Amino acid sequence: MKIPNAQLTHAGVYVKNMEVMKAFYTKYLGLIVVDQGVLNGTELMFLSRSDNEHHQLVLAHVPSRVMDGATTLNQISFRMDSLRDLKTYYEMLLPHSLEGMEPRHHGNSWSFYFFDPEGNKIEIYAVTPWQVHQPWRAPLDLMEPEEKILADTQRYADALPGSVPLEMWREEMRQKLKG
Repeated sequence: MKIPNAQLTHAGVYVKNMEVMKAFYTKYLGLIVVDQGVLNGTELMFLSRSDNEHHQLVLAHVPSRVMDGATTLNQISFRMDSLRDLKTYYEMLLPHSLEGMEPRHHGNSWSFYFFDPEGNKIEIYAVTPWQVHQPWRAPLDLMEPEEKILADTQRYADALPGSVPLEMWREEMRQKLKG
């Protein structure tokens, strides 16, 4: 069976000093801060330089994490072309019992996660038609029909403050990126 088209789109990095890292990536790489917040005790900052990607880099600071030379990688993420492709890929991988296999709903994406053999987190995701403030997540059942997943997503987007259609968000990003 042919593997669906999965594109590498963003990475997450554990950081010791959020402000120093933010300054570096915004000053030297031209990224802008799109969202930030705290989820389960982890301070997250989402940065992008694209009107097509909510984030291309995620900085993650866990105050209790000991940075003793262990990997600073948070995750490696691959974007699928559609919800249908995401579901197909999930169904292909499910029988292999990959460690940590977990679907999640982020409002602006549908995702599933698992770990590689050395414990690095992999995310496979598809973009939804909406953009919601991050971080945000809810359970996701990728075995449900696409129509139900889309309806649930619309319901989430309608209920979340600051939610906007994806195309509106992209236009706002284009304006911000112009400086």
